[in-house]
Amino acid sequence: MTVRARHPFCLSRGMTMPNRREFLVSTVAACALGRTASAAQFVAKGSGALTKARRDQLTPAQVIAELRRGNERFRTGKPAPRDYLEEQHADATGQAPAAVVLGCIDSRVPAEIVFDAGIGEIFVARVAGNVVDEDILGSLEYACAEAGAKAIVVLGHTDCGAVKGAIDDLNLGNLTGLLSKLKPAIAATNGPGDKSDQNRAYVAAVARTNVTLGLEGLRKRSPVLTELETKKTIEIVGAVYDVTTATVEFLA
Repeated sequence: MTVRARHPFCLSRGMTMPNRREFLVSTVAACALGRTASAAQFVAKGSGALTKARRDQLTPAQVIAELRRGNERFRTGKPAPRDYLEEQHADATGQAPAAVVLGCIDSRVPAEIVFDAGIGEIFVARVAGNVVDEDILGSLEYACAEAGAKAIVVLGHTDCGAVKGAIDDLNLGNLTGLLSKLKPAIAATNGPGDKSDQNRAYVAAVARTNVTLGLEGLRKRSPVLTELETKKTIEIVGAVYDVTTATVEFLA
């Protein structure tokens, strides 16, 4: 008598073994779903640019979630497949970015790359120390109130040269006035160890405080953005990028 080996997927007598076609279809579908979940992005390769219709379907929370996923893809070396020329051609007649990132000019923190975003997907404003001044506020107001971006991310980073310069009381032309805007963050930080620009932990702590104060200043000085946030049209968040680990930590 021939004994047929029990199918590994028949775990109990009450289960019915699927036929080969059903098994293959379900397996392929599961794999496809897994790829889609892990490679989620604003626009899939071959779909052109992020359109206004697509952007407007997203909630602020969904936009922030995609930025988180984008950083995960970047830091794990699994960027989403994209065709920059295709995106450039599709964006040539208009744009509909989903978010605006205010970051530092530091060459190690290019927002489009650390969030694995394509052309036309995010606005980026950059200034040393990611300080919030009138020109920056005007740019953020345009991005959200006029262009329809759903989220603002104030992005600081570790090992920030502007923060170090402010701690060290650097004087250099027009830079001196810019660095003075970081002084409140220094005064408000009770960081670990010496309050020195050589103390990396302290510099990181000041950078984090600077982001927090930047958010507070943004809300106080821009009724336009505050109203949009109150209406839940946009979400305003802070974040800190670690230049060593490539991780973006979003602040509560």
